Amino acid sequence: MIVGVPTASGNETRVAVVPSVAEDLVEDGHEVLIEAGAGETAGFADEDYDDAGCDVLGDRDAVFDGAEVIFEVEALGAIEGSDAGVYSEGQTVIGLLGPYDVSDEVLETLAERQVSAFALELIPRISRAQSMDALSSMANLAGYKAMVQAASELDKLVPMQMTAAGTVQPADVFVIGAGVAGLQAITTADRLGASVRAYDIRPEAAEEIESVGADFVELDVHADDAADEEGHAQEMDEAFYRKQRAQLAEVVAEADVVITTAAVPGGPAPRLVTEDAVAAMDHGSVVVDLAADGGGNCDVTQPDERVEYEGVTVFGPTNLPSTLPRTASELYANNLRNLFELLVEEGELTIDIDDEIVDATLLTHDGTVRAPHEDESDGDDSMDGEEGATNADDEHGDDTNAETQDAPTDGGNDV
Repeated sequence: MIVGVPTASGNETRVAVVPSVAEDLVEDGHEVLIEAGAGETAGFADEDYDDAGCDVLGDRDAVFDGAEVIFEVEALGAIEGSDAGVYSEGQTVIGLLGPYDVSDEVLETLAERQVSAFALELIPRISRAQSMDALSSMANLAGYKAMVQAASELDKLVPMQMTAAGTVQPADVFVIGAGVAGLQAITTADRLGASVRAYDIRPEAAEEIESVGADFVELDVHADDAADEEGHAQEMDEAFYRKQRAQLAEVVAEADVVITTAAVPGGPAPRLVTEDAVAAMDHGSVVVDLAADGGGNCDVTQPDERVEYEGVTVFGPTNLPSTLPRTASELYANNLRNLFELLVEEGELTIDIDDEIVDATLLTHDGTVRAPHEDESDGDDSMDGEEGATNADDEHGDDTNAETQDAPTDGGNDV
């Protein structure tokens, strides 16, 4: 088959296929067309793709016109100004497509053109699909980078140090949400030597939190329906959140760093950290809100902005994986390839609707708008997710009311 890889749009630095994956595709008998310069921002030169056996094309339109399958980083509902008209009749597109934000008009255009569109955000949480779970891959990076960013901005050391001049106490880090992004943030904070506490709406998350080096914070709020059948966080009522916010405020006030990762796929992120809670933190403290793409878990958060509030720095990154473009591209390309291999049989694209993974991710196919996610979007959750759900940018895998980013973040945000 002929695979096309265009340069990602806007400020995106990731590329959908790295040279090593391109080489594997070529060895499997596929032809790879890549737009010139597509990998430069991720550290991959055109020569690297040429050496891998790709056809490097200077004309973007030639990539779309010549390919049977398009590998995208983000497209359609995942980015502003995306044009469904670039896809040719009968083409297949695979990527982070923003299924909860894509318009009916765009979906209808794809259906009219007989385009088969696969949204990686909708990969089901089953063991067979783990290697294709881009949200979890991106959320993992988002959690790591969130803690690194916080450490670089904090006005004090993170680890304890005993020196001749005295003992420096470790920084106190509080992570809200124990999805992929949250657990990685905890792990990174622990490795840096911080004193770490974490909270998740799911009581069963306590064991996971403690296994990666944090103390579990138990609040006097309970919800039997905090997660759906796949483990995605579900939206709760305002009375629940009000009680949750009040109790979280006490813990937030004691922290030097707060990292939030709670997102709900297809809906606004729950507000968990109030302005008063931020104001109660010590001067020089840092908040990193991985749910910023969904409105944020913190009242002070502004998407992609650095806000100084009462002496506290609040960050609202919406695409942290893109700040680690080489690693993010390598992981994402592997996720794409693994899904592609599921769809290809004897060199031909075979779309089996009876396959659980195919059925879950397919937005349009055979002239029909399927969008199965619309039936579930009222109470789902994500953020790993490049954004995910039990992990904000969990861009994609991620968590519960108080956790996540696969977001899409983008990211991405289970962030």
